[in-house]
Amino acid sequence: FITEVTLVDAVRVYVNSSSENLQYPVLFVVRQQKGVLSWQVPLIFRGLYQRTYNYQEVSRTLCPSEPAPETGPSDQIIFVDVASMAPFNIAYELLVTRLESFQLETNKPFNFTASPSQPQYFLYKFPQDVDSVIIKVVSDAVYPCSVVSVQDIVCPVYDLDHNVEFNGVYQSMTKQAAITVQRKDFPGEQFFVVFVIKPEDYACGGSVPSSIHGNVNRTWNLQRTKNLQVTIVPSIKKSVYIQAMLFSFLSFLSFYVGSVAIYKNRSGIMTSSHPITASTPEGSSYGAIGTSSSSGGRQFSSPEHGPPAGSDTDSSVEEESDFDTMPEIESDKNVIRTKVFLYLSDLSRKDRRIVSKKYKIYFWNIITIAVFYALPVIQLVITYQTVVNVTGNQDICYYNFLCAHPLGVLSAFNNILSNVGHMLLGFLFLLIVLRRDILHRRAMEMKDDYGIPKHFGLFYAMGIALMMEGVLSACYHVCPNYSNFQFDTSFMYMIAGLCMLKLYQTRHPDINASAYSAYASFAVVICLAVLGVVFGKNDMWFWVIFSLIHVLASLALSTQIYYMGRFKMDLGIFRRAAMVLYTDCIQQCSRPMYMRLSNVSSLSTFSAIFGLVYRPRDFASYILGIFICNLLLYLAFYIIMKIRSSEKLLPIPLFCIVATAVVWAAALYFFFQTLSSWEETPAESREKNRSCILLGFFDDHDVWHFLSAAALFFSFLVLLTLDDDLDTVRRDKIPVF
Repeated sequence: FITEVTLVDAVRVYVNSSSENLQYPVLFVVRQQKGVLSWQVPLIFRGLYQRTYNYQEVSRTLCPSEPAPETGPSDQIIFVDVASMAPFNIAYELLVTRLESFQLETNKPFNFTASPSQPQYFLYKFPQDVDSVIIKVVSDAVYPCSVVSVQDIVCPVYDLDHNVEFNGVYQSMTKQAAITVQRKDFPGEQFFVVFVIKPEDYACGGSVPSSIHGNVNRTWNLQRTKNLQVTIVPSIKKSVYIQAMLFSFLSFLSFYVGSVAIYKNRSGIMTSSHPITASTPEGSSYGAIGTSSSSGGRQFSSPEHGPPAGSDTDSSVEEESDFDTMPEIESDKNVIRTKVFLYLSDLSRKDRRIVSKKYKIYFWNIITIAVFYALPVIQLVITYQTVVNVTGNQDICYYNFLCAHPLGVLSAFNNILSNVGHMLLGFLFLLIVLRRDILHRRAMEMKDDYGIPKHFGLFYAMGIALMMEGVLSACYHVCPNYSNFQFDTSFMYMIAGLCMLKLYQTRHPDINASAYSAYASFAVVICLAVLGVVFGKNDMWFWVIFSLIHVLASLALSTQIYYMGRFKMDLGIFRRAAMVLYTDCIQQCSRPMYMRLSNVSSLSTFSAIFGLVYRPRDFASYILGIFICNLLLYLAFYIIMKIRSSEKLLPIPLFCIVATAVVWAAALYFFFQTLSSWEETPAESREKNRSCILLGFFDDHDVWHFLSAAALFFSFLVLLTLDDDLDTVRRDKIPVF
């Protein structure tokens, strides 16, 4: 066969043989200037469980030739050899044609058909003004499963199911695929786009055909034809990268400007004198505030400090010598915490410096955890990205390929850049807390010690957790997949837990959990989350055990809250629990002393039952949802009780509450716009991919990153400023709830 080569041209060879005898196949060998291509008919593919797929019709594109500029058009000689070892004659059909549409053009859709034995590939050359393109492939049918590959101009071209993964970059595909290609990766500024149809759909999430003795019938093979459309469009320019980075940083730096403006207007408030300082009689004490004593550095009001002169009291009150005193009432915490109505003075009796050091351990521990957690994570995701770049297997990472903009070795730089808000706003929150801490220390020097006890260790820990959420979310999005999803959620668990601890610590400063027990609990939660991802999909026993652990842990936490930390968790717990049930439920039906605290575990019990019945596929998100729902309900309860107690909401916390609600609502809208799913196959995940929606650079999930960072920042500010109205209120007037 002799053909005249004028432009980049390709020749396609079609063969057909009626012989189905696998013992005597017909061998076709095509020899040309750039190499040799051979195959047999029937063409055999092997699938899962040793199934075989035989095809009588085969069509292959030969490696194309391009005329040299100095010689112009030339002739190309192609030899086709046909041979068989069969002892009888075998009929075959041979057809050689020139492909008229072999070179793809920019922004022009091209339609074609392919099958396992008739793969297709086409050539694309970069235009002069284009440095990066996106190859978009779509199909109306989900199956058959196919593979899209981008290969350099090298012969032979790997265009069969068993060798398409040997060269270049490739993706599996059902209905859509997208590959970003950069000019710098191809020295010749051109490449092949290869389309291979797989003989079975298992790799794309489909079912495997039933067969007898491993052989699949002819009907299955005839259905393995797929209509495809490929469109190559220019990707974004470098100027868009610069605009996106400026937008990301300037958007969050505006929070710094706003914070400076607000605190400039309020610079004198924290250091101003309080009316209580002037109105309190000399030598008197109130609540937990007073001169240092041997028991915790606090002295409480006692009967010997009689009412001030002129006060409206009953003159017939008995003298102190007329009855026996019980000093332990004023000092024994077991007695104090049995009061029906507790005030903050009852639960803030410990020395302020000791309690403050206790909460600073949260800060130092979370830094240690962050370093030891983040370094292996960074090393692991760098390895993942290296494997993707070296092997070209883009099924390893679950990106939104229609909006994945590479930079350097990173495949989806936009997903990483969008996490800058967590780090910038986390650092800003640390600065705000530091300023408050400094002002509070100055106030303490002036004996300005009333209102809610100011312990900033948990706030510092929350700021570090927000920054680490940004770091680990960025690490996860270097290569998002089934194996590293816990990186994206680990510090979200810690943020939710720290917020709940901070809310509880506000009115219970002496009995809040220690940093060691809190972080140990977070570690258990993260372990359960990992086990749930591995075993939680179909294992009923895992859900039974998890639900049991969940209910028991909720009951233990509720008991500790109900008994104000005085219920010991030891071997005698069962005997004491039986005693309480007998005395309060059987011997006499007693009403719970603290009705509000007695229902703490109701939501957790309901969520455990829900998980056991429905068994959600995304176990990590299910655990996170439990934390977030508990936090939101606790915060709502706290605000409602604050209003019921006639406490005020100042303008700044009120603004932060409204901003938190609005930004969280917007953030959750974008969060539920699913763009990929590592719970499915890579091909099925790509069906959810969508184009960018912000600046042509960020997708819906990136917007979620931006908004969730702002929402978390406002949430932290709510906790930081919520009780500013109590700075001038005596602690024995502040109720506990």
